[in-house]
Amino acid sequence: MTNIQGKIIKVSGPLIVASGMNNAKMFDVVTVGEKKLIGEIIELRGERASIQVYEETSGLMVGETVESSGTPLSIELAPGIMSGIFDGIGRPLSIIRAAAGDRITTGLSVEGIDRNRKWDFVATCAAGDKVETGDILGYVQETEVIKHQILVPHGVSGTVTKIASGKYTIIETVAEVGKTPVQMLSKWPVRKGRPYSNKLSTSVPLITGQRVIDTLFPIAKGGVAAVPGPFGSGKTVVQHQIAKWSDAQVVVYIGCGERGNEMTDVLTEFPELIDNRTGYPLMRRTILIANTSDMPVAAREASIYTGITIAEYFRDMGYDVAIMADSTSRWAEALREMSGRLEELPGEEGYPAYLSSRVAEFYERAGRVETLGSDTRPGSITAIGAVSPPGGDLSEPVSQATLRIVKVFWGLSAALAYRRHYPAIDWLTSYSLYTDKMSDWYIENISPEFPTLRKEAMKLLQISANLEEIVRLVGEDSLSAPDRLILETAKSLREDYLMQNSYHEVDTFSSPNKQYKILKSIMTYYTAALAAIQRGIEFDETQLPELQQEIARAKYLPESEVDKIDDIIIRTKQTLGGLTNGD
Repeated sequence: MTNIQGKIIKVSGPLIVASGMNNAKMFDVVTVGEKKLIGEIIELRGERASIQVYEETSGLMVGETVESSGTPLSIELAPGIMSGIFDGIGRPLSIIRAAAGDRITTGLSVEGIDRNRKWDFVATCAAGDKVETGDILGYVQETEVIKHQILVPHGVSGTVTKIASGKYTIIETVAEVGKTPVQMLSKWPVRKGRPYSNKLSTSVPLITGQRVIDTLFPIAKGGVAAVPGPFGSGKTVVQHQIAKWSDAQVVVYIGCGERGNEMTDVLTEFPELIDNRTGYPLMRRTILIANTSDMPVAAREASIYTGITIAEYFRDMGYDVAIMADSTSRWAEALREMSGRLEELPGEEGYPAYLSSRVAEFYERAGRVETLGSDTRPGSITAIGAVSPPGGDLSEPVSQATLRIVKVFWGLSAALAYRRHYPAIDWLTSYSLYTDKMSDWYIENISPEFPTLRKEAMKLLQISANLEEIVRLVGEDSLSAPDRLILETAKSLREDYLMQNSYHEVDTFSSPNKQYKILKSIMTYYTAALAAIQRGIEFDETQLPELQQEIARAKYLPESEVDKIDDIIIRTKQTLGGLTNGD
């Protein structure tokens, strides 16, 4: 097919209008001007095409040529993608830096994945086997922890006529299905979701190691969550912690319009962090998409789709993938800017009328599924998006559009952040709609008591919030002994359990078993002290500082010493149970 050519008739920042684009299609990738800037058609009116350009457009002139490739924006998928860092449209930043230095130059065309490196391909099927789309032909051990499955491409099925293990580049033929050659390299349009066989229910939690999340507001594998909060409340830190310590097998982190120093932190920390599950550096299972606030705004809009497409690729191999989008508010701002330049009718606060559908389109690509193929595998994508509402106003359009879609809301509180309470997730406003679905998992894998302990702890936190209002008015001495005990227990829950030090080598991660035992120690103290008060013991006598300090320090116990908490629980029951009324 002959490429379609047109001429620039208007330049408005990242928006280019070209005439003579007859027969061009929506979302076709184009090259613009003499520098061959990369862009994408986002509106067609007769022979005129509006194009969002993913690079700096300064210097473009009316009359320069626009050429359409006839294909949509796609990303290359193959061995070599893991541990990489890419820009918003899938170009590797390491190669760009080698070619252009520290600043990305315009018109730079680079291959997404190295074509020259040879990989050890291990065939897992043989000539004569019948296969269909999604079946595994073999694998490459891409990193120490990721076995990169090579799948039968979409639209291909039949009998394997040729396959052999050996060393191949990603563009060499590793197998033939019928008469169709199969390479390790594939491409997929980023705005189109990859198909799957069946969507599954979500009943297994994504373990993050963050107590306030795993205990009070858990997220399921295949679930969707939002982390909204004002500036400085810790959205990025929460996402970093989940990326570091969650039990997802693959992590895709999208820095979408965020500050460059935050992406620098990721780049410097992740290679040095040792994954507690695998014993290898965290980057061995992580892919980064970097589109910082100083990069072109149009590429920011595309970065979300680039990240979710990579996540779907690894999901189709049967992996559990966690994708972090930081932040969807910056992505929505890119939508608003492009919509304004297109002169579309604005919606609320200037955002386009289709904002809600675009937000839903992104989150709906998450989920737990059965993959395609005769040997269907379960795979999941857990999507966690940060939202940065101006001034922390959750009534603004992006927050509201997100809350209509997600099932987990980790509401960050500026007041908690200013008190140095991390994570600053407000237990009074946050929620998770997955809790009941995952109760069976907690009962079978942690303890039958865990769901009950969680409900009791949540109840005490809510009651204490009301009691604190009374205390502010009339003082704590006016409360009854049981109410004073609730306040003390809630304080212990807040400071000894929900507060977590992300910089402490032990407290940064807490296993489900450790979480259960710490929570049980706090609730055992409350139950035993309440029983003593009901026997007539004075409130002050139930306060045992040494025992309370041991409970407070339990979160700093290494995982190998968690059983020491059992001893604390036993001594708590014995000490408080042995209190008698001297009268």
